[in-house]
Amino acid sequence: MSHKDREIQKKAQQRENARRVDDLINLVENKTRTERHLEQHSDIGDPDRLPHVYEVQNAREEQIENLKNAIVYGDNTKNDTGDQLESLKKNYTFAEGYIKHNADHMDPQALQNLKEKQEHRKEQMDILQ
Repeated sequence: MSHKDREIQKKAQQRENARRVDDLINLVENKTRTERHLEQHSDIGDPDRLPHVYEVQNAREEQIENLKNAIVYGDNTKNDTGDQLESLKKNYTFAEGYIKHNADHMDPQALQNLKEKQEHRKEQMDILQ
């Protein structure tokens, strides 16, 4: 591999890590905002929707952990592409349902971030399939 190729690969990895950091920040902010909302307004929320909220929070925690590992250890944190593909499909489907049921009530920036994340998931699924 030539020096120029290594430089191109290094720049691509830096861009990917920058995107991952941005995604990580958004996930942590959304998770924190939801936790705060649950603490402050738990008495007025619809109790039937709470299981869904906790599912979203758990998915966020998993995504946060995956992003953290990808940033720290690189792309080889999950060697089994089947597991990675299955996780992507699960998160994609779950997020689609979340968008469908909550888009009208979401912060516009959070909705946009989630849609962008969905596009990235779709791209990743296409690559792994």
